[in-house]
Order: sequence, then structure tokens, then C-alpha cells
Amino acid sequence: MTVAPPRANPVRVRAARSARTRGPVLALAVVALALSVAGATTIGTADLTVADVFRTHGVHLGLPLDPLPPLADSIVWNLRTPRVLLAGLVGGGLAVCGAVLQALTRNPLADPYLLGISAGASTGAVSVLVFGLGAGTAALTGGAFVGAVAAFVAALALAGRRWTEPSRILLAGVAVGQLFAAITSLIVVSTASPQQTRGVTFWLLGSLTMASWPSVALAAAVAAGALLICWAATPALDAFAFGTDVAQSLGFSPAKVRAALFTTTALLAAVLVAASGAIGFVGLTVPHAARLLVGSRHRILLPTCAVIGATFLIWADTAARTVFAPQEVPVGVVTALLGVPAFALLIRRRQAPA
Repeated sequence: MTVAPPRANPVRVRAARSARTRGPVLALAVVALALSVAGATTIGTADLTVADVFRTHGVHLGLPLDPLPPLADSIVWNLRTPRVLLAGLVGGGLAVCGAVLQALTRNPLADPYLLGISAGASTGAVSVLVFGLGAGTAALTGGAFVGAVAAFVAALALAGRRWTEPSRILLAGVAVGQLFAAITSLIVVSTASPQQTRGVTFWLLGSLTMASWPSVALAAAVAAGALLICWAATPALDAFAFGTDVAQSLGFSPAKVRAALFTTTALLAAVLVAASGAIGFVGLTVPHAARLLVGSRHRILLPTCAVIGATFLIWADTAARTVFAPQEVPVGVVTALLGVPAFALLIRRRQAPA
């Protein structure tokens, strides 16, 4: 009598298969991001090649190469490269913020703007534009950052001492967001000229037209620091998936972890919104897509979110500035047009029977 071998546990088989594919998936995503940076920089009204892009970068980095003509060099170095890099930083940063907030709140609909940050940044930027509180990109970015921080502080004050509880900070963020949105609308309706209203509306929908090397440097520095903090907290984020009691039993302090990560994601989102306006669906959709590819372990999930989010926004912004050329579409419109169907597909896949 032969004894049939024991059947493999399907859950363990899927887990082992997922573990084997996580590294290659992240590696392929990094390669796709590098190719996207190079490829998106060549796309536009000026006829440029990838070789031209590398040649210009090499010249500015001090390599002994022949420079391009001044106009082509300026297009690559001063216009397209900062914009592509800023798009990558904003997309990656928003995706990481979304993944962290979804883990902290155990809410699959959490995104970086749920704390009222986007509405506050909009109020700050609109105040600068309408009241003439400054001139140029620096003033607009500074106003947006001040407004974003003010909104987060207001949410903390409204939530009270127990602000680290997800339900309290989320409800406070929604209320503060509505308040700042109303203030923005009041300012625009009562004092803005038609030209100012058009500029404000374009910025509110998300735009990377103000990209510059200083804004790239600031976004890169803040994003790197925030990602390191979130990376250090990945064991706690994994524990939060099983509930607060489990996290506490494993030695983590839920209040301290939430306080550190809520503050980190809020400041990162404030910097990114100040640089690019309110760009939706990146922080909401990308973390769900990344979980389907690499699972829910945050040590691999966070870098995967960063890479996929960066790649997604680079190509969304490329489409925004080229599809309807010479007219440019706000990049937030493109992310919504792409994000809504993608999110619908993700929902249907999660509802499908195993």
C-alpha cells in the first residue's frame, strides 16, 4: 500500500513564491525608473536623444565631453532634467507616505492629503498669489509650505492630547481640510482677478512647471530623511498590521511610533505639495499596486512604492506636457484619469475569489 505524499500548504507555497519574486520585482522597477528618467528627458518639442542627455549631464559633472549647443544644453539641464527628477521625487514620496499612513491607520483609503495638508498648502499658495505676499517661485513654495504646516498644526490642536489615535487625527484632518478649502475659495472668489483665478486653479490641480534645481535639492533632502525614518520603523509597521495590542506586545509604543510617523509624513507631504501642488491618486493607488507585486512586508514594500510612484508620476507629467502640446494639462488631471481606472481594477482584483 502506497502512501500519498502530503499535500503542500498552498498558503506557504504562495508565500515562498512571493519571497522569491520580491527582489527581482524591485530590481526591474529600479531599471524601469532609470530608463524612464533618461527617456522622459528626451521627450518634448526639441529633438533630443538619450545620448544628448548623458552628454549634457557629463559636461555639467565635469567630464571631458563636447557640450551641446547652448539652447539644447539649457533645455536638458535647466528645464527637463529638474522637472523629471522632481516628478520622480514627488511621486515616490507621496507613494511612501500613502503606504505608511495606510499601515498606521489600518485604512486602505488613507493618503498623504487626509491630514488636511493639501488644503492648507493651497491656502498658503493662493494667499501669496492673490495678496502679493512675495514674488516668484520661492515665495509661492514658501507660502504653500507654511499653509501646509499650519493645517497640520490645526489638525493636531483639534485632535487634542490623543491625536496619535488614528480615528481622531483623521477626523481632525478632514475637518481642517474642509476649513482651509473654504478659506481658499473665499479668497479666490472675493479678491482674485480672472488671470489670478486661472493660475490658482492650474496650481491646485498639480503642476511641475516650477521645477528647478533648488526645489529638487530640497525635495531630495527631505524625502531621503523621511524615507530613512520610515525604513527604520518598518518592524513596527508590520506589527501594526495585526493591531495595536500585538504591536504593543512586541515591544513597540503605538503612541510614539504614530507620533513620529504622522509628523514625518506630514512634513514630507508639505514639502512635496509646496513644490508641485496637489497631485492626487499617487499616494492612494501605488501602495495597493505595490502590495500585489511584493506583498505587505514594509521593508520591501516602501522602496517598491517609492520606485513605482516615481516612475508613474514621471510618465504622467510627460503626458501632461506633451499630449496636448503646446497646451499643458495639470498633472493632477492625468493622475486622476489614470488612477481611477487603476484603482477600480485593484478593487476588483481584491474582491475576486482566490
